[in-house]
Amino acid sequence: MSRPVGPYSPVLRAGEWVITSGQLGVVAGADGAPVVVEGGTAAELRQALANLTEVLGREGATLSQVVKTTVFLVDMADFASVNEVWTEVFGDHRPTRSAVAVAALPLGGRVEVEAWAHVPGG
Repeated sequence: MSRPVGPYSPVLRAGEWVITSGQLGVVAGADGAPVVVEGGTAAELRQALANLTEVLGREGATLSQVVKTTVFLVDMADFASVNEVWTEVFGDHRPTRSAVAVAALPLGGRVEVEAWAHVPGG
């Protein structure tokens, strides 16, 4: 996982809630700076969801506890490929989801995902 692209926390706990900042499909480059993975929206989304899994884990949460997500897309024509990857990663778990078209994302990314997870007893 690369460092954040700005001055914010990637994940915070608020009682029983774990809230993430938007996760891009990035990995750490040679200098540690974030670099968008190659392969288009599907590849970026797989990496973004892997990054989401990692940041949730920092606060003891998992994808199965995610109840709300927001997906930001540069091109809504990628919606079908997002659905394919989403099903592949989340399986039968279906958190709520909003999809928002945006003009651009940091680092030239094509997709970004933020999430809220409910962790009872937190």
